[in-house]
Amino acid sequence: MICWKCKKEISIEKPVRGDECPLCHADLHVCKACDFYESGAHNDCRESSAEFVNDKERANFCDYFRVKKDCRVKPDNDTSAARNAFNALFGD
Repeated sequence: MICWKCKKEISIEKPVRGDECPLCHADLHVCKACDFYESGAHNDCRESSAEFVNDKERANFCDYFRVKKDCRVKPDNDTSAARNAFNALFGD
């Protein structure tokens, strides 16, 4: 995944509470790294069943946490090119 704070690629795929970025030491299981986080939404969260979290940059126990799409590692160009060639031959 990509750290929400320092924007560097790290080897953790699905963080749990207590995981932190090995480079900047930011907590990773935080609202700001969650796909449901949206500033301005009720409680800054699009998941209506999630409990209120006061500090959006600190680790929490939210069961709805899902790594934000822009924090996921994107496949490199070689992988994308190979996948596109495969799909062109055999369909999606």
